[in-house]
Amino acid sequence: MKLPFLSTEKLVIGLDIGSHAVKICELKRTDKAYTVVNLGSIILPEGAVEDGSLQDPETVGKAISELLTNLKIKHKKVAISISGYSVIVKKIHLEVMEEKQLEEYITAEAEQYIPFDIDDVYLDFQDLKTNTEGSNHTDVMLVAAKKEVIDEFLDMLQGLGLQPVVVDVDGFALENIYETNYPQNENVALVDIGASKMNINIITNGMSVVAKDIGIGSRQLTEQIADTFDITMEEAEKLKIGLIHVEEKQEQIAKIFTSTCSQWVLEIKKSIDLYHSNPANKHLSKVVLSGGGAKVAGLAEFLEKETNVPVEIINPFAKMLVNPKQIDMEYLNTVAPEMAIATGLAIRTSDI
Repeated sequence: MKLPFLSTEKLVIGLDIGSHAVKICELKRTDKAYTVVNLGSIILPEGAVEDGSLQDPETVGKAISELLTNLKIKHKKVAISISGYSVIVKKIHLEVMEEKQLEEYITAEAEQYIPFDIDDVYLDFQDLKTNTEGSNHTDVMLVAAKKEVIDEFLDMLQGLGLQPVVVDVDGFALENIYETNYPQNENVALVDIGASKMNINIITNGMSVVAKDIGIGSRQLTEQIADTFDITMEEAEKLKIGLIHVEEKQEQIAKIFTSTCSQWVLEIKKSIDLYHSNPANKHLSKVVLSGGGAKVAGLAEFLEKETNVPVEIINPFAKMLVNPKQIDMEYLNTVAPEMAIATGLAIRTSDI
């Protein structure tokens, strides 16, 4: 979860495999800054990936190969991230222990904290070192991911000749890219709205204190617009993000928007309320939106009004160098919000 030190080490290719599309980002870095080398995305057929699980590895593999070929990416080391039912992220409160002792405890006792058989998951953890003077307890972030789901992704990537060296969690990849662009002393809610899921990660004092996945996303809004007006999903997508404006449809679109986006806002407010239920947590300075859903016309303003918290849309490339002769700046700005997770993965080093 920590930001790697800037150097000239080779970075991995960030590979965000979502239910709607595969996004790829390639960066390089020096001691001064990251540079955007390559990025792109390719749409996946409906159902190829569902709830973070690979349903059609052959189709997804072909899409990844096509995208890598089109972008002329030769580097083989990649980082991916996971979300959905297959991964559990949970903060637990334990006595302070040495790292080896903590590892032994987690291995022996993790099953009481997760709803999976311990033999069926990969485990990881991080001591958040929240203990204060006079306290012998600390918070530990525990991550458990289903082996079956992870292994399917790894097998597919290795079958393409790729070398997966990092498996992250969507929320933590988002946290990493946020920390490269924004002050780290802020208390923020990072909200990634994908096609079929929403990830919420609340950060305070540089640490994740609330992390959850919710099975709702921006595809439901597109589908409702398409069904209401009997138009294609592509046309509905353009109406959704405001690329086209049809005056006689605006009243109905507003009703669909209010109904669907109110569900999103309710879930975000629940997480913010959970955060504020701890008296030690300070006031949130802002909500930062990412993912394709962040581009829904009027969403940021609606969310800000409903939560009374400033809302902005992330730009993962805000502090990066870009050569306009190599990267189409209009395209970069258009896809920036939905490239956040891929870019958060692409800042990881391949020297592993």
